[in-house]
Amino acid sequence: MPHHLPTRWRGPLVRALSFALMLIAPNVQAQSWSLVWSDEFDIDSINAANWVFETGAGGWGNNEWEYYSNRPENAVTHNGNLLIIARKESYKGSDYTSARMKTQGLQNWTYGKVEARIKLQQSKGIWPAFWMLGENITQVGWPKCGEIDIMEHINTETKTYGTMHWDNNGHAQYGGNTTCTATDYHVYGIEWDNTAIRWFLDGTQYWEGNISNNINSTEEFHSPQFIILNMAVGGNWPGYPDGTTVFPDTMFVDYVRVYQVATTLPQKDQQAFTATLYPNPAGDHVNPTLHVQSAGDCIYRARMINSVGQVVHEQTLQVGSSGDLHTTLPTENLPAGLYNVMIEGMDGVKCVRWVKE
Repeated sequence: MPHHLPTRWRGPLVRALSFALMLIAPNVQAQSWSLVWSDEFDIDSINAANWVFETGAGGWGNNEWEYYSNRPENAVTHNGNLLIIARKESYKGSDYTSARMKTQGLQNWTYGKVEARIKLQQSKGIWPAFWMLGENITQVGWPKCGEIDIMEHINTETKTYGTMHWDNNGHAQYGGNTTCTATDYHVYGIEWDNTAIRWFLDGTQYWEGNISNNINSTEEFHSPQFIILNMAVGGNWPGYPDGTTVFPDTMFVDYVRVYQVATTLPQKDQQAFTATLYPNPAGDHVNPTLHVQSAGDCIYRARMINSVGQVVHEQTLQVGSSGDLHTTLPTENLPAGLYNVMIEGMDGVKCVRWVKE
């Protein structure tokens, strides 16, 4: 998405439409969730198979002040966290820098449970967010693509906001907030199905929006959306930094996870799998063997990622009824160094570190 596109509008909930019916969502039984994607930020670089950066300045539709860069000064993994860092510095004509990362074009989902464990700092004019946009934004624009804000925090407030934005003969929005000590780690999440979007803080629901039968023109929320993590400096809603604002300001993200309703499988197919890689480390001209052991009849995706986050090999693994798979990874042309092999399936995600000497 070009950085000059207006992607979201923020402000008080002043939409003139009556959304009384938004609260009357059908009562849904507790779901059985299966992890389908995650980033645990436990490799030494940002995973390029999961995230792309949006870069540039221009206000982002909200009169923000930052320049979003793809530099490690603004986004880096450290001690199992993603750090998004807002800095006060002169850079390409802007006085502030930060980062904005998204899964657009790489990963998107329709319905599910989406959550992240996040810790924030608190300063005036700082606006961190964990949110989603419709994958079709480049075709239909905003707000017709739909937007789900899972977590937004502004200034030094002790609360978090959850909001949905869509088109109903013009921009419409509906949302709420709950008390939150943002300087502590919290799990911010939604549960989203074909009837409602429900917002959660640390597993406790605090808000709900009805999308059943496209009520109030909410058809946007029945199509794929991608995830965004960013931290804005200034903007229409939070206002702007002043002398009390402390830089650098950091957003710590422990993980991002996406679950979908578990398929009806025998209980054995719901068990976790194991993955090992040997020999490890391995010398030149030695292709390691990946051993996956699961409940059987499972499909996995394996990706080998180098130390700068590039996917150097990817393949699909079909584990048969025996539950045991051995496959050789082609590594003879890879340079020496540290690699991470990510194995992803309906029953979880594993990361195996491998060293080529």
